[in-house]
Amino acid sequence: MGDLLQPTHLMIIAVVLIVLFGGRKLPELGKGLGEGLKGFRDGLKGEPTPPAPQAQQTAAPQPTNTETKQS
Repeated sequence: MGDLLQPTHLMIIAVVLIVLFGGRKLPELGKGLGEGLKGFRDGLKGEPTPPAPQAQQTAAPQPTNTETKQS
């Protein structure tokens, strides 16, 4: 059971992955997995990530009330 990651086993796993996901999807899956692991490790370290820059939102001008209230 200790010889789980032998080269033959890794090749069989690679072939199964290529058959299941196709050659085009594997880089995308690898990138997503790598980013997820990086985020997980950063979360374990407790280091806050810098906030993402937000797009400046311009407030719509408020309509002015030109009418006067009559009592």
